[in-house]
Amino acid sequence: MSVRDTIIDKLTAALDPARLEVVDDSESHRGHGGWREGGETHFDLVAVSALFEGRSRVARQRLVLDALAEEMAGPVHALSMRCLTPAEATDPPAAP
Repeated sequence: MSVRDTIIDKLTAALDPARLEVVDDSESHRGHGGWREGGETHFDLVAVSALFEGRSRVARQRLVLDALAEEMAGPVHALSMRCLTPAEATDPPAAP
């Protein structure tokens, strides 16, 4: 199973997300620290879950990182994440 598939499986189980996007962005980090041939080292994710309601940005990210502790200690070098509630994901952006 790929690292991306493992991330999706673990976050689906931990967060019951309404939406989950996981993108392997490793190729754009070629030559940087943590990169290795074959990718699966750098990921971007968007998770929308009711479990994020009432939690700070840091607390939301901790939920994700706790679910992915094994991957973060091993194959994943970097993880960029946006953790949103369902309401935040459907609200239009604020006007400048």
